Amino acid sequence: MGAARGTGSAHRTGNQVSKITIYDVAEHANVSIATVSRVLNAPHRVNVQTRRRVLATIDALGYVPKAEATARARRSDRRIGILAPFFTYPSFVQRLRGIADALTRTSGELVLYNVDSEQRFHAHLATLPIYRRLDGLILMSVLVDQSAVERLLANDLQTVMIETSHPSLSGVEIDNEYGGELAAEYLLSKGHRLLAYIGGDVEIPNCTLRTSELRLSGYRRGLAASGVELCEEYVRQCDYDLESARREAHALLQLSEPPTAIFAANDTIALGVVRAARDAGMYIPDDVAVIGFDNLDIADYTALSTIDQSLEESGRVAVELLQARLADPGRAIQHVRLPLRVVERETT
Repeated sequence: MGAARGTGSAHRTGNQVSKITIYDVAEHANVSIATVSRVLNAPHRVNVQTRRRVLATIDALGYVPKAEATARARRSDRRIGILAPFFTYPSFVQRLRGIADALTRTSGELVLYNVDSEQRFHAHLATLPIYRRLDGLILMSVLVDQSAVERLLANDLQTVMIETSHPSLSGVEIDNEYGGELAAEYLLSKGHRLLAYIGGDVEIPNCTLRTSELRLSGYRRGLAASGVELCEEYVRQCDYDLESARREAHALLQLSEPPTAIFAANDTIALGVVRAARDAGMYIPDDVAVIGFDNLDIADYTALSTIDQSLEESGRVAVELLQARLADPGRAIQHVRLPLRVVERETT
């Protein structure tokens, strides 16, 4: 029925080649054409059960929207997608700079997809492989389930991960727990015993990596290894902004026995801590030492001690891994773990 009423992608069954169209998908999934279109173009607006049924039908029939297949065939440059949360976070921008730098040298085109909710994230993962708009995909700081990975693989969308990992996908790994351990060991080596922590995993989508929790876990472990307990009174959580961090740090510094050192989950929070200490008339690092995580450009400018995670380098390595897979899809899966290190500056 569909071949006479629409255009679609070639689908091979044995020695037969047939045209699979949107009409065929609608018929097999027992939905309207409009519903199939919504699944492809605005999947977050379709209820989960219907979306899954339509996507399963698309996978089974091998349907590819013809306009997208034609556009892809005409492109001379590779189009690389970035699926990531926190577009406005400085750490994202710095990591993206490494990706863009690596792609510039190969004339690649960069397409950004924001993860502002778990629903939209799963919608992107469901439709991007089907539309074939991309030659490759980089997943940044997000968690993927097995079904999503299988769809990526089934549709030959070469994918690389940054910070998170999956055994079937190549990626660049960051050991956030070890970073927390490094911060603990460093502050202990400076003689601190009253230590605090301010994290920033408040109100983030469940599909994103909770780096703050991981860094806190490593921090606790590093302190415990030296017999130092991190009291709950000294653990605070805030939103990812300077003012929220300043308020939490102010509350810590007003305790009857304030901490002498604070580890912040990232450099933005650390700068809020620095502001709170200065507002309280305290000297840094004499009255309170502050260390962050990320090693943003601004950390160097403000003389902030921090844990360096090679943000730009992680972006460049991810592109190299992806390009290697595009050149040879059969190559072995690679996982690259970048080293972390303490960068000592004036705040400690």
